Amino acid sequence: MLVRAVFAGVSLAGLAASLHAADLESCTESLGTLAVVEDRNAAWFHTFRDHYKVQSTVPLIRMLVQKSNCFVVVERGAAMNNMAQERSLDRSGETREGSNFGKGQMVAADYSMNPTISFSERDTGGLSGAVGALSHKLGSYGAAAGALVGNTKTREAATMLTLVDNRSGVQLAASEGNSSKTDFGAWGGLFGGGAFGGAGGYTNTPEGKVLASAFADAYNNLVKSVKNYKAQEVRGGLGKGGRLGVGK
Repeated sequence: MLVRAVFAGVSLAGLAASLHAADLESCTESLGTLAVVEDRNAAWFHTFRDHYKVQSTVPLIRMLVQKSNCFVVVERGAAMNNMAQERSLDRSGETREGSNFGKGQMVAADYSMNPTISFSERDTGGLSGAVGALSHKLGSYGAAAGALVGNTKTREAATMLTLVDNRSGVQLAASEGNSSKTDFGAWGGLFGGGAFGGAGGYTNTPEGKVLASAFADAYNNLVKSVKNYKAQEVRGGLGKGGRLGVGK
């Protein structure tokens, strides 16, 4: 599915509110606990951070998961340091009696969700050529139109989410999501200043909103997949040699 969108600057909370039940897949009961794991050493992450000016995919994905009620999100990111710090304070005797930070309370993550992104950018060469051909007949109006369309680009972001069972390491589901926007470069001056200047989040840049839309699409597709999940079987059992074999 290719999503073409026109964006306005809103907060992350506003984005959450705009994801109506009819748009975001949901579950009547949760399927288990889930941690979102982001590979920050991957090539896509450096492109994402440097060009899209967003620091992480994790908050957005966790918001989608939480809103859908399909999984219970558990912390496995930066806040783990705070959890460890509180336990350290408790062990040192600094916390009040009854703080109850003893062992055996953390909830295990049944599943891990892993996001990836692929990027592409292409010029609308056909449209630019067509307007350019008319510019000879339309004079200055045609030249202006040609300059406008000459700066027209389509930026696309394709996302993927994989769901892995943490106990076995078996991949349970994988889904793709797509989104695109038409970028009129001639209007760059308008969006380069004022309220739009310095905006760097998902909801404050067109690029960020493309990614938000693509991840929502991928998550919807993943939820549809797990709702119809059927465990894969291998004769003889998983991880016990397989059936292909090798020659002597």
